[in-house]
Amino acid sequence: MIRAGSDSRGPVLASPTITVFDLEYTAWECSMARRWLAPGEFKEVVQIGAVKLDADSFASLDELDILVRPRINSALSPYFEKLTGITNQTVERHGTDFAAAYAAFLDFAGEGPIAAFGQDQRVLEDNIRLYGLTGARALPVFYDLRGWFAALGIDPRGMHSCELAPALGMAFAGQTHNALHDARAIVAAMAVMAARGARLRPAA
Repeated sequence: MIRAGSDSRGPVLASPTITVFDLEYTAWECSMARRWLAPGEFKEVVQIGAVKLDADSFASLDELDILVRPRINSALSPYFEKLTGITNQTVERHGTDFAAAYAAFLDFAGEGPIAAFGQDQRVLEDNIRLYGLTGARALPVFYDLRGWFAALGIDPRGMHSCELAPALGMAFAGQTHNALHDARAIVAAMAVMAARGARLRPAA
């Protein structure tokens, strides 16, 4: 089970690091509006992008970018390819199985908490159940950064992670709906808030 660790104010960390991540997962035209309820539609992870931060300085320490081959809907939809820029050929050539990708993500995060702009941890948990990975390790403590930004005066409602940095006056760098580029954008927005005095760890 995922150990939730957030409250209405967002994270206040004891750990010296935090891993900010974003996911891309299988989608079809209007699947979001249908909430992936059409027959055969599942949110199978296709990309995990993550940035590990120093929780005091907000400095980037390391990055992770993993492509994942979906087990059930192995052929990506044209809609997904256009949205993310990730093609079937790229996933076939460079993708790995979800079990290996999930383990690599946990190894990357280490003992520190993980965070996303939304409830991305639920997609990881859903994939574990979908594939019957009964022996999978539990996720670290998870924080939804929307609460942190909301407490700092940024309204996250209806906002995607790739829209966060532009909302703070910064140009988005890279491909929107690319998990690593979106994670970098979240981190850039966090750095803006840090420059305004925001913190993730209690004052010494």
